[in-house]
Amino acid sequence: MRIAIVTDSTAYLNDEDYRLGNIYSVPLSCIFKDQAYREGIDITTEEFFEKVKTVSELPTSSQPTVGDFTGVYESLQGEYDAVISIHLSKKISGTFQNAYTVAQSIKGIDVHPFDSELTAAGQAFLVRAASQMAYESKSVQEILDHLEELKNVTELYFVVDNLTNLIKGGRLSKTAGGFATLLNIKPVLTLKDGEIVPYDKIRTKKKALKKIETLFEEAVNKADYPIKATIIHAYSEEEGKEFKKRLEEKFPTIPFNFSHVGPVIGVHAGEGAVGLSWTKNDSH
Repeated sequence: MRIAIVTDSTAYLNDEDYRLGNIYSVPLSCIFKDQAYREGIDITTEEFFEKVKTVSELPTSSQPTVGDFTGVYESLQGEYDAVISIHLSKKISGTFQNAYTVAQSIKGIDVHPFDSELTAAGQAFLVRAASQMAYESKSVQEILDHLEELKNVTELYFVVDNLTNLIKGGRLSKTAGGFATLLNIKPVLTLKDGEIVPYDKIRTKKKALKKIETLFEEAVNKADYPIKATIIHAYSEEEGKEFKKRLEEKFPTIPFNFSHVGPVIGVHAGEGAVGLSWTKNDSH
């Protein structure tokens, strides 16, 4: 059976991720007033963060439409027998729901939507694993079962410079975020059951990153399987690289990747966010 992997732009894949030729991505958009920009197509990450500095009103984000998904799935008919469509958490975006809606009615190809309950590097781990398994001719059910297993052992923690965007965008409640903004605290945030929630309250960004490092160390020591990790940043490459270097020196046997968040996640996280995601390092 020929299986295609569809994801969305918030996985922030790189060119190497597309090497097997079976991954297809649907873009989300960021919106400045009435102008929508598809991330990675109409606007780059650098252009987005520079543009944000010049506007008085915060941009918003928008998920792919039912029509967008219909077009992608229909384009795969004939070449593939099935699609596994892996998307960012349905609790922070309507992307999965639109994929699911189309999957219920489309003819000519079987579509299996999958809620990663993650985003960014965490979501990318699942997409890469699915792509490799599809390339190895694993069945749809084998891939879906593995994705469930992988999702349950994937963690994502990050620290943001400012909570304003997350609160205004409704991705973090005012109750959870208000104290941190008021007291200028740099909270460590995580995704729990697909929702962005505060994990700890830290006074400085340096200490917040140290907390994430400690959580990672605890996970490495506890796990009875090998781990791989990805450092992520929001237009804060040097800070991200410094964090990566420190982790590589402390954990020399663990492979670390380096990634970023683009316009859509950047709308909510804001410039300067830095984080770490890790998962089981298996043969996929």
